[in-house]
Parts: sequence; structure tokens; C-alpha cells
Amino acid sequence: MEKADYIIRGDYVLPMDEGHTVIKDGAVVVRGKSIIDVCEGKDISKKYSSKNIIGGENRAVLPGLINTHTHAAMVYFRGMADDLPLKEWLEKHIWPAESKWLSPEFVSDATELACLEMLKAGITTYSDMYFFEDASGRAAKKIGMRAVLGAGIVDFPTISGKNADEYLGKAEKFIEKWKKDELITPCIAPHSIYACGPETLTKVKKIAGKYNVPIHIHVSEARWEVEEIEKKYDKRPVEHLENLGFLDGCMVAAHCVWVNEKEIEALAKHKVGVSHCIESNLKLGSGIAPVPAMLRAGIMVAFGTDGAASNNDLNILSEMSTAAKVHKTVSGDPTALDAKTALLMATRWGAEVLGLGEITGSLEKGKAADIIIMNLDRPHLTPLYDIYSHIVYSSMASDVETVFVNGKFVVDNRKLCSVDEGEIISKARAWSRKIR
Repeated sequence: MEKADYIIRGDYVLPMDEGHTVIKDGAVVVRGKSIIDVCEGKDISKKYSSKNIIGGENRAVLPGLINTHTHAAMVYFRGMADDLPLKEWLEKHIWPAESKWLSPEFVSDATELACLEMLKAGITTYSDMYFFEDASGRAAKKIGMRAVLGAGIVDFPTISGKNADEYLGKAEKFIEKWKKDELITPCIAPHSIYACGPETLTKVKKIAGKYNVPIHIHVSEARWEVEEIEKKYDKRPVEHLENLGFLDGCMVAAHCVWVNEKEIEALAKHKVGVSHCIESNLKLGSGIAPVPAMLRAGIMVAFGTDGAASNNDLNILSEMSTAAKVHKTVSGDPTALDAKTALLMATRWGAEVLGLGEITGSLEKGKAADIIIMNLDRPHLTPLYDIYSHIVYSSMASDVETVFVNGKFVVDNRKLCSVDEGEIISKARAWSRKIR
């Protein structure tokens, strides 16, 4: 009999394969950082032994959730400027606050809070776009979270740089430093087409190709953005990017609310991944992305929370539920985004959009042990007829009780294992007193 570090059991194990398999009374076997087997519990008990058998009755075991677009450190601006349209929110409130407060210390402390919130909501991997990402990397590693961190690029001066060339130089250094890290994947993140001109975007594309890293960019988030780009370049945003040779399978396009049929075809043709941030888009009044049309076109769509300053939480379970329901109403078709597809978007597809499909996103032999256990022994999850339906339409972040990242316990019985939660909360409150 083989020895394992952990045997994780559940009434329901969801590998998140394309066939939507459900293993009842199943188990996942972990040795070191990896999954070494996934099958029915009765088969596991014949093959493996472990001193650490966890989960069990009234539990669901599934891959960690993936947040494909956020600005983690903006969690310190949560609730600071609500009920405003995107342009006013960004230009009159967020950018001024960032100019005043951003620093490596701010980003590090705020990222710890964001990672704490995400892990306790079952998110094991997130994709970030911000400044001082070296500080974000150190914080994420300290907490024990997997992250794709995008070094922010704009054409104008901010507290972290004077011009595009300075941001690009810092991005290269950041990529070189973190390129071989086990948990942190560096990427390059031009803010948007309206914040980065063609010359900057061309340089971004060159750096991404040189180091083989992803590109993370906002695309067509608001109607005014599309109008501005059309006026300036005589092309819609996706058309403009395609004309620059910018679109490819290593690109994550956040939002894509105002894309037309031709642009959807272009995104599909170039295998661009899309991060759907429905709750942020709803709250800012930006609109609703045509996700069913994107899925029909073959675009890989996943979920993002955006930053907590515009959402106002970091909860992929909530994004799933909202998206699945809103797209039914908008289309008039209750099958437009079903529960099984929504959960694939939050797990396997999220990893694939970020270029991490061979590492995480599903429970398969050889993949990293990024695993969550959900407690089903809850009034709002009783009775249970369809596990996919319950997770997407009924579950809450508080139902996540155990989280593994890379084979390590990071949340046990809803308590963070790596860092003192009280210290993280205390630092956040101290910062809020300064900001206020």
C-alpha cells in the first residue's frame, strides 16, 4: 500500500473535466505538491494510506477557484467611492487616491488582506494588474497563494513611474526576477488602449514575446471608451489591437463589455481569453458583456472580480451565481449559461485563460494540489439534488472550510494557516484611519 501525505474525501468530488464528472463518495490523494490519484473512496482505501484523512461526509471537494482579473491592493479603497460611473470613479477618486497613498508597503499590506479574503472564498489563484507588483509577489508568497502578477503600464506619470519607458523597464526587471518562481507567474499589464498608445502597446507585445509571459489588459469596459478609441484611431478597440498585431492566445482581455460580432470573431480567431467581471460592470453601470455569444464563438471565458474598490468583494462564487442568472434574463434563455459551464469557467477554464492549465484548475493526476473542501451541512444547501446547481446558485464563501495550495494547508477550518489573520486586519484598519 502506497503512503500519501493527504487523502481528501468527500460525498462529492468534482474533477472539473470537460465531461462534468461527479465522483460520489470520492477521494483525492496528495503527495508532496501534487495530486497522485482521484477516484472513488473504496478504491483509494485499497491503494493508499495516510495519517491525514480529511473531509468526508457532507463535503464537496473541487479545484481551487480562479480569479482572472483583479487589482488586489485596491481592497484598501473598498467603499471609498461608490455609486459612480466608471470614468468619474476612476479619474476623480481612484487615481488621486493612488497618487497619494501607493507605495510598496501599502501594496504589500493590502495584498495580504486581499489574499486572505480570496483564500477564505475558495480562490487559490488570482491574476493581478497593478503597480509595485514586486511587493505583491512577496505578500502572495508569504500567504501561500498562486498568482499571475501583471506589472502595470500607462503612458502618463504616476507615483510608481514617470513615463511608459520607465514602467516597461521596471516590468522587465520584475519578469526576470519572478520568471522561475513556483507560485508567482509574472506578466505585463498595459492598463488599456486609452491609457497606452500604439507605441507603448507595441513595446509591451515585444517584451511579452521575449520572456514568453501573458499580457493582461482592460478592453472595451465602457461605452465611452469605445467611442474615444473610434474617434482617435478610426477603429473599435479590438480592431485596433488586431491591427497592431497585439491579439494572441497569451492575452487576457478583461471586461469586453462593448464588443460587437466582428470583434468577437477576432477574439476567437486569435484565441484571446476573456475575463468576465459582471458584478463590477453592473455596479459601475458599464453594461453586460455578451458572454453567451463569446462562448458560442469558441472564446475561452472565465470569471474575474475586478478590484474590491468597484465590486466590492473578491468572491468568485458570487460572480458565478450573478453571471449565470443575469445572462438568462438578458437573453431570455434560461439555458444561456448553465451551472456546469459556470463552474468550468471558475476553475478549469480560468486556469487555461491564464496559461496555467497544465498546472491547476482541475483535479487530475500530476497537477498541483490546489484543492478546496466545501461544507454542505448547511441549511441553504439542504436538501441536495444536483451538486453543480448548489455550488453555483446556493453556496456562499463561508461554506469553504479547507484550502490547499500546491499541496500545503493554507486554510484549515476557515482559519488562515500561514499568517496571523488578526495582524492582517489590524494593519488594514490602521491604513484606513490614514486614508480617511
